[in-house]
Amino acid sequence: MMLVISIVMGIVPLLGIAWTIVTGTVATVDGLFMSLILLTLSAVFFLNAFWELRDRGALAFLHKKKVAAETTPKVTTKATTSVAPKATANVATANLAPVSKDATPKESES
Repeated sequence: MMLVISIVMGIVPLLGIAWTIVTGTVATVDGLFMSLILLTLSAVFFLNAFWELRDRGALAFLHKKKVAAETTPKVTTKATTSVAPKATANVATANLAPVSKDATPKESES
């Protein structure tokens, strides 16, 4: 019932905008502000209708990618060999300068 009310209340302000266009008052400042107010009212009611449709599941086609990703089975691979990998040198630490173990800086004699 709330969905129908939201859709009807979203259409009524659009009819008000059509009325201001037909009567020619849309070119006045009052007509422009009235149109903005009516568009805002219409947007609020249509947003409520959108949320109602989303909660009911009527907009499931918008989430097609998420549903398709959830339905595909996940493939897991199992290791078939028990051979240990070769030890490799860590390249990132091999190129570093040696770190001094003394935390206090040394004073130079000048």
